[in-house]
Amino acid sequence: MTYSSLNAYKQQILNDFNSRLNYETEFHKRAATRLVDLAKLQSGQHVIDIATGTGLAAIAAAMVVGSTGRVLGTDFALGMLQQAQQKVEVLGLTNIKFEEADADEQELQESQFDAILCSSAIVYLTDIPTSLRRWHNALKPGGVVAFSCLAETSPTAAVLFRTVVQRYGITIANPNKLLGTPKRCCQLLETIGFEEIEITTEQFGFYLQDASGAWAGNARSAFGLQDVKWSKEQLEQCKQEYFTEINKASTEEGYWNDTTMFFVRARKSSGTVA
Repeated sequence: MTYSSLNAYKQQILNDFNSRLNYETEFHKRAATRLVDLAKLQSGQHVIDIATGTGLAAIAAAMVVGSTGRVLGTDFALGMLQQAQQKVEVLGLTNIKFEEADADEQELQESQFDAILCSSAIVYLTDIPTSLRRWHNALKPGGVVAFSCLAETSPTAAVLFRTVVQRYGITIANPNKLLGTPKRCCQLLETIGFEEIEITTEQFGFYLQDASGAWAGNARSAFGLQDVKWSKEQLEQCKQEYFTEINKASTEEGYWNDTTMFFVRARKSSGTVA
């Protein structure tokens, strides 16, 4: 991407998250808690949660590392960080802080952290391999990285959205393709130098009852139609076609929105000299 289009993409991400009235859905809460559980953090560790959002994973991590540990949560969406800070103040946690930072440009010191977390957000990074290399460098020898990502076939409501939109001449790349299978995750992490790679696959799917909500969520996302210049008539026609496809694939229970999630944990060699 050119610099101007990169700025536009970043703005689309901000627009997406700033427009969400309730980011802390059960999906995000469950995903963050599960990631921290599978990361196997220890008391006293120094942890960073990158693209922390409202601090779901960071706060869960702070509970694990305890008073002798430290957690830093970073994000470039200031509004979300303010929500995270409010929660920390209510909980009375003193081992956690938040800082505004763009994950794509974030400078991290060598051998700084025992663990690096990224819950449901790695897909938004503009250069995932470069970020993972930077994280590898920032880990202490023996440190772990833990992130979550979606299968390339998930969520099925989003896959269907891209399929319908393409009929109208708009091609939206699949953001989950790079890390979309366990094999691809392993290959990328091994190339960077990570070891002891563990991938836990879990189903976060549900029966979709609200097609309008699914359309709105996909259309306004950074991987949606924010930057598309359509007339109201074109937009409405595409939306109705999406609803038709949802209805075709629905059962009495609704439309099954398969959401296959990978929880990835990998270690930096304990013998690596940073």
